[in-house]
Amino acid sequence: MIKLVVDNQEIEAKEGTTILQAASALGIPIPTLCFHEALGPYGSCRVCLVEIVKGSRPGLVASCTYPAEEGLVVETNNIRVVRTRKMMVELLLARCPHSEKIRELANNLGIAEPRFDKEDESCILCGLCVRVCREIGINSVGFIQRGANREVTTPFQKPSEVCLGCQACAFLCPTDAIKFEDTAEERKIDKWKTSLKLQECPSCGRPFIPERLQIYLKGKDLLTPEAIDLCELCRRKSLGSRLAT
Repeated sequence: MIKLVVDNQEIEAKEGTTILQAASALGIPIPTLCFHEALGPYGSCRVCLVEIVKGSRPGLVASCTYPAEEGLVVETNNIRVVRTRKMMVELLLARCPHSEKIRELANNLGIAEPRFDKEDESCILCGLCVRVCREIGINSVGFIQRGANREVTTPFQKPSEVCLGCQACAFLCPTDAIKFEDTAEERKIDKWKTSLKLQECPSCGRPFIPERLQIYLKGKDLLTPEAIDLCELCRRKSLGSRLAT
């Protein structure tokens, strides 16, 4: 265990713990956008900035990537941190003025409207969708170009040939930029320019799962065949029948 001080409170943390994790264990809130506990740290949004006032590398750092160290003294909400955090959120608000998540962060920091020219984007380039797709082992989407032209898209900006339609990217997206829509026969992902044919439930005949996702889940052997092959309604009916007997 190592000892450090966060906002004048001495705490103990395990080796390998980040400042964000150590502060969270103490109940000290630090806002995040690109962080998710199920994925490795990334540090792109810079909203989780804190200041190291005593340590090997004093200054502003991303708390989600910086490891807790013995003897560190960290401040999460001083004037310098708040001023820089407000600037980052204001830039994000200008980029994505309609995002509820960004507006909530802005309101918490006292930002009503950005001083910069507004854009009409929905993606903040946090990379959560890219990272979860990579960690699943699919790599259906990624970053292209640089600077102001940087974006997340499918290879060659064409319909993906490997996307599972699993919706993990949409689930993690903090700004709801990724939308999935199930029609009578297909699952459509407009942002990825991709449509996947849905397989029918053998019990009721209702289309409910993309074939690629079904094959992927069977290969992982994480769920029972019934959980993969039957739609949610038929799974519930089957479970109810078993419980009744």
